[in-house]
Amino acid sequence: MKKIFLIALLATGLSIQAQEKSQLKSQVRHTIDELREFIRIPNDALDHADINRNITWLTNKFNERGFNTSVLPTAGESLFFAALPMEDSKPTVLFYMHFDGQAVDPSKWEQKSPYEVVLKARSGEEWKQIPFDSLAADINYDWRLFGRSVSDDKGPIVMFLNAIDLLRKNKQPIPFNVKVILDSEEEKGSKPLPEAVKQYRELLAADVLVINDGPVHPSGLPTVVYGCRGITTMSITTYGPVKPQHSGHYGNYAPNPGLQLAQLLAGMKDKDGRVLIEGYYDGISIDDKTMEVLRSVPDDSETINRNLAIRKPEKVGSFYQESLQYPSLNIRGLASGWVGDKARTIVPESATAEVDLRLVPESDGTRLKELIKEYIRKEGYHVMTDVPSLEDRQKYDRIVTITERPVTDAFQTPLENPFGEHLVKILGEKFGEQVVQIRIMGGTVPISPFVNELAIPAFIVPMVNPDNNQHSPNENLEIGKIDYGLQVYYALLSSEPPVK
Repeated sequence: MKKIFLIALLATGLSIQAQEKSQLKSQVRHTIDELREFIRIPNDALDHADINRNITWLTNKFNERGFNTSVLPTAGESLFFAALPMEDSKPTVLFYMHFDGQAVDPSKWEQKSPYEVVLKARSGEEWKQIPFDSLAADINYDWRLFGRSVSDDKGPIVMFLNAIDLLRKNKQPIPFNVKVILDSEEEKGSKPLPEAVKQYRELLAADVLVINDGPVHPSGLPTVVYGCRGITTMSITTYGPVKPQHSGHYGNYAPNPGLQLAQLLAGMKDKDGRVLIEGYYDGISIDDKTMEVLRSVPDDSETINRNLAIRKPEKVGSFYQESLQYPSLNIRGLASGWVGDKARTIVPESATAEVDLRLVPESDGTRLKELIKEYIRKEGYHVMTDVPSLEDRQKYDRIVTITERPVTDAFQTPLENPFGEHLVKILGEKFGEQVVQIRIMGGTVPISPFVNELAIPAFIVPMVNPDNNQHSPNENLEIGKIDYGLQVYYALLSSEPPVK
């Protein structure tokens, strides 16, 4: 009798698991359909009408799920806010995502329109389009959806909405208050965000911030990120003759701005890529416990180097994760004269370098830019913010024009934060796998205004595949990651958070 009871119990458990699996797959299918609908609305942040149409769609979809919604005007495009009915006795979790996307060049995409999602299956080394009717019989989790913002960041938004559907179907209560803030200008720097967070501080008040953006670790393991680097940029221009001059007549006589700029840039770093400017790395130290966490990330340096087609990396840090703990100084573009078939035998009139600085919490972007300007002055240059006049050119031997853009600060939540430990626990239990903990990721998400103004810890819980081509043509989302995202949200939204 006992044996029969155990067999019956096991059969019941298997039946429940099968029902849950079937329910989840059905929700994956609905998520695909809803994502296709959302992607059809172009979302270039440079187009005001596009942003408004997206906000209308979001308002309808969140209202359907029982959220109260608001459109929050800013100095730029409006933010979208939603919240479930609040209870004062419960803690509050604020979710951040963005619905704008990078601009597209349709000619670079392998489909008619980047805003019309297509379904593709792998065929050898390529992806071949297949009809959506292929999903009728079964859903192959290795297939992918291709379209602008399927992964960055409309996919996670639609996953969130469908996880809410699952919770409601299962009558599963959410043990905390839920607020959602969706950015409309993330892809162009979120310039209005700091002032907007100050303006709407009471509305956005929460105990913790969860960001659902970016890809999981390349290993495919569940991932929790405790911070991200900030960013600021500079343009550096050197000058030669007021107009391009014949290199035969004036070579060896007219100063060459390209060579001047090359010498300036080369002096900023040593041969191993470390910044030589005094004070650039001040304030950064990594203790043994932090180093242990950095080394626990399952990166494969050989794979990284092979994918980059490099023999060895620079030596800012002894391995990949350690390198991300330091501010970078990156030359992102160079221009002077003409090259290739258009090359001319001239001394150029100017040369420009576009530079970006990725920031860590210990570094201040404004301070680092001042260090760079001071280095340039010490090299004998007069630093200006405008194009030099004829009088300026005749007054100073060497002139540099530097233009700067605003600073987006880095953030980093302590690794021992209780909510971070909670995230690691629920993801580990849900998927039965090691959870990758990343102290600070290389990219930038404009979260510091929330961290600073609301005084709350922040965590990034990414959900999309690492090879999703975000910002590039043929952006894609692996269908299996929709299943993953639904499960992550379900586990998170149904678990009591360790905040009061």
